[in-house]
Amino acid sequence: MSLNELPGAELILPGLDDLHHGKMNTVGSLLVAIAATRLAEAGLDVPKDRLAAEPELTLYALLEDERDDAYLYYNALLNRLNSFCNALELRYMYKL
Repeated sequence: MSLNELPGAELILPGLDDLHHGKMNTVGSLLVAIAATRLAEAGLDVPKDRLAAEPELTLYALLEDERDDAYLYYNALLNRLNSFCNALELRYMYKL
C-alpha cells in the first residue's frame, strides 16, 4: 500500500514536502508539525528543525484569515490528520 492511498495523504504528503523545502506556514506543513512525533514514530522523515513553534495556533490564525468557517475547517483538518496518522501507524505496525 502506497502512502498516497492513506486518508489525508493529499494534505500531509505535500506538507512534508513543504517542510523539506523550508515552507513552515502552509496548511500541510502545520498539520505535519502538529503530529510530528506520531508521524516520525511511524517511520516518516519529519524535519524537526523546521517545525512551527505553535502549529495549532498558527494554523487556526491562517484559516481565520482565509475562511469564514475557520473553526469547522480547522476541526475537519485535524480529523483528516488523525485519520492519516491512524492509517500510517497501522501500516507501520503490520508492515503493509
